[in-house]
Amino acid sequence: MKHLARLNKYFLKYKWWIIPGSIFVVISNIFGVVPAQVIGYAVDLITENIQVFNLFDGFDRQAIIYDIFSSNLLYFGLLVIALYLLRGLFLFFMRQTIILMSRHIEFDMKNDIYQHYQELSLGFYRRNNTGDLMNRATEDVNRVRMYVGPAIMYTINTFVLSVLIIWSMFDVNSKLAIYCLLPLPFLVVIIYYVNTLIFKKSGKIQERLSDLSSFVQERFSGIRIIKSYVREDYTRNMFEIQSNEYKKDSMSLVKVSALFYPTMLLLIGLSTILTIYIGGIQVMNGSITAGNIAEFIIYITQLTFPVTMLGWVTSLIQRAAASQKRINEFLDIPSDIQSTENQEKALSGNIKFDKVSFTYAHTGIEALKEISFEINSGEFVAIIGKTGSGKSTLANLIMRMYDVENGAIEADGTNIKDLNLKDYRNQIGFVPQEVFLFSDTIKNNIAFGLDKFTDEEVHEAAKNASVYSNIIDFEEKFETMLGERGITLSGGQKQRVSIARALIKSPKILIFDDCLSAVDTKTEEEILQNMGKIMAGRTSILIAHRISTIKNADKILVLDDGKIIEQGTHSELLKLNGSYTELYNNQLLEQETQTI
Repeated sequence: MKHLARLNKYFLKYKWWIIPGSIFVVISNIFGVVPAQVIGYAVDLITENIQVFNLFDGFDRQAIIYDIFSSNLLYFGLLVIALYLLRGLFLFFMRQTIILMSRHIEFDMKNDIYQHYQELSLGFYRRNNTGDLMNRATEDVNRVRMYVGPAIMYTINTFVLSVLIIWSMFDVNSKLAIYCLLPLPFLVVIIYYVNTLIFKKSGKIQERLSDLSSFVQERFSGIRIIKSYVREDYTRNMFEIQSNEYKKDSMSLVKVSALFYPTMLLLIGLSTILTIYIGGIQVMNGSITAGNIAEFIIYITQLTFPVTMLGWVTSLIQRAAASQKRINEFLDIPSDIQSTENQEKALSGNIKFDKVSFTYAHTGIEALKEISFEINSGEFVAIIGKTGSGKSTLANLIMRMYDVENGAIEADGTNIKDLNLKDYRNQIGFVPQEVFLFSDTIKNNIAFGLDKFTDEEVHEAAKNASVYSNIIDFEEKFETMLGERGITLSGGQKQRVSIARALIKSPKILIFDDCLSAVDTKTEEEILQNMGKIMAGRTSILIAHRISTIKNADKILVLDDGKIIEQGTHSELLKLNGSYTELYNNQLLEQETQTI
């Protein structure tokens, strides 16, 4: 239960649902036990009345006795019906409080998990796959809900009903009660053993389900690659292998449950046999009446439900514990990026790196090595270098998606760790290398970074990103719905919509992470000209591969193997006749070759 202890805060929050629900459980069970006593009394009354009726055989009074007997039976019948109706009413109230409470807790849990996910850094998402994250927030939460709702409800119900029944049994006849309850210790041992198996198997099943979800999510995301390489049969076989593993573990759990319930019913049947045998002997001895045996048989029948539920409830609890353990594993992970500053500060756009080094924890790759440079407010700075030289890492560090290990990054003379994180990021416009658009309208994708916006602002941003003419050609124009990951648009159009999303914010710092690779040279020049107007007096950082894109930059940083090997303007770097010059000449040669 230690894993489920985290749920106590929710129980405290909804205590005024649990307390009335528990009271309704007690009342409903009282109305469930009393009918057995009424029926037992009725059976004794029937026996006595039959004997009296037979004594007056041949007398006129026999008809009167028959009428009294019939009236008593009707009275007892109506009384039992009334008691069960009252029990049903309070069972309804019980479910309306406890089960509804479980739905509220499920809602709170999903929101808490989602909120925590959003606070975690990019490193967390690099270490964990999407399918597993989704499974813990959905399937695992649902299993925990079955604990906070049905499991708790039936646990209270089982306990209260068992106490009432056992107390009633001993109140009638202690010897018969002991014989009836004799199989229970064996049942406890079986439950303990089976619970251990269920817990282990439930955890393994959830892991299999996460793997299966991750596999499916990844394959659906890459469906175009699968189709283009004609690998449908291969992926189907891979899915079948994953499904078989999940099925095998699930069937193993089913077998345990299948053996568990018949064993419980066998022990309950044994109790019934003992009741009739021992009770029959005591009736003959005059210790109890026939009505008492009828009462005991009803008690045993009523015990069948809680004992059966005991197995089901323990199964739910074990599954919930396994799922809550998986949820806790992620909830206990603190965010790598902490922000304690609440005060907001307007940026002018000065960025300084002071001997910054960074290594990716999940791979051990050292991306940056003691880098130092400064970007003055309003400058247009370009970063260029080979693949894997650390360009995108620089962009991520500026936005504080990761924290540096050594050195410091300052914004306007203040370490970015000492700035309000949300306010700081809100003043940065970022266009990633890998474009991501949401399954929403084009207008909402462009205005994603704003809470309030006008259509004119959206249109202006689209014009500045040179995508306006493409959008108005669509039938629904800016209200056009994009498919998953923006597949309605071409690669270049998606990049330009992503650029418009950054430009509409009018950010103090704008970062382009090699996001012009999918547009032609003419469109690229148009975007850069528009960007120059918008970002006048603001800091712009452009990561690129093409020198033609960055030759007008105020400063160019040349990266190689995580180090700055050259920096300066386009003309200054050409005079150095180093790596930048070599890269420039190679690109010129490539362009001439393509022209020919």
